[in-house]
Amino acid sequence: MQAPLPLNRKRFPWRSGNRFDLLVDGGRFFPAMLTAIKAAQHYVLLEMYLFESGAMASEFIEAFGNAARRGVQVYLLLDDFGARGLLPSDRQRLLEAGVHLAFYNPLRYGKLRRNLWRDHRKLLLVDGAVAYTGGAGITDEFAPGEPLHWHDAMLAVRGPCVADWHTAFEQVWQALPGNNRAALPQLPSEIPTAGHSAGRVTLNEPIRMEIKRSLLKRLRGAERRIWIASAYFIPSWKIRRALYQAARQGCDVRLLLPGPHTDHPGVRHAGRRYYAKLLAAGVRIFEYQPRFLHAKILLCDTWVSIGSSNIDRWNFSWNLEANQETDDHALAEQVAALFAADFTHSREFLAGEWRQRSWRRRLQERFWGWVELWLERLSQGRRRGPRQ
Repeated sequence: MQAPLPLNRKRFPWRSGNRFDLLVDGGRFFPAMLTAIKAAQHYVLLEMYLFESGAMASEFIEAFGNAARRGVQVYLLLDDFGARGLLPSDRQRLLEAGVHLAFYNPLRYGKLRRNLWRDHRKLLLVDGAVAYTGGAGITDEFAPGEPLHWHDAMLAVRGPCVADWHTAFEQVWQALPGNNRAALPQLPSEIPTAGHSAGRVTLNEPIRMEIKRSLLKRLRGAERRIWIASAYFIPSWKIRRALYQAARQGCDVRLLLPGPHTDHPGVRHAGRRYYAKLLAAGVRIFEYQPRFLHAKILLCDTWVSIGSSNIDRWNFSWNLEANQETDDHALAEQVAALFAADFTHSREFLAGEWRQRSWRRRLQERFWGWVELWLERLSQGRRRGPRQ
């Protein structure tokens, strides 16, 4: 049996009539998400990679449980690896409240390659009226009370694009194994317009790299600016070449990447081996200093893409990902203002300075580069996916 991957290969079109609200850091997006759950009248869908027991998870579990007890249909689709920190007691609380709970690609002992396939998407959808997507998970690392809480952003989506987010969730849910999978509620017959912005939902599966293709198209067509924020940056050759060419043609190309605070130092070292050539081509590189930069934001002129996908080959090779694209001048300027603020709290590396880095740093880059290349070879021939 085929692994639980979406089966519908149809691309979603650009849709007008949307409203997009940028929510930066847990102090803004968590209250908005919880308020939406508490106001739900019909159904709640959650597709989430990171979901770990703690104070933040407890708030969401209570909100989900209360919604289910008042008759709202609640469906949680969690990645089995990303939710390994969700305690059995919390899982039981959800089930006892009547929440429909499912796990993507359960881990299996001795099945290394199969276990690598993960659902990395982040989506909360309520009543077909609003969807939240971005880079955050439901863990205490994103909670605003933490002194080094992770820096991230979510996008609130209202309007016709919400129907595509519903469809994207439904494709994965229906493909999960088991004949007792609860049927999802139907979308409202019509989702009214909520604004004047155009948007498109883009998906990534290991056999359909739509997010990567869309990014490459925008990189090659950008005229004024390319600003990218990514928690994990190991770009493919095609993406690096597009960045080189854009910078050499006079486009303002900037990368906002994690600094000393990161949950995967090896990935940071592996990505740093590309700095020298990027800097030589005129790309500006900033490493964010105050906290861990976990955001995934793409800005090319007035085009914005926010979602779960990082700019690294692992995401494109093994993960289900989903982004919301927009082409809206007002939102693009909000995103640009966020970048500008983050640049002031970052360390910018210059080409001459980078060439004089220590041998220790060079050794770290080389070692983790070898690890990354080994993983890349491991992914060869992965196109057909795991089997149940």
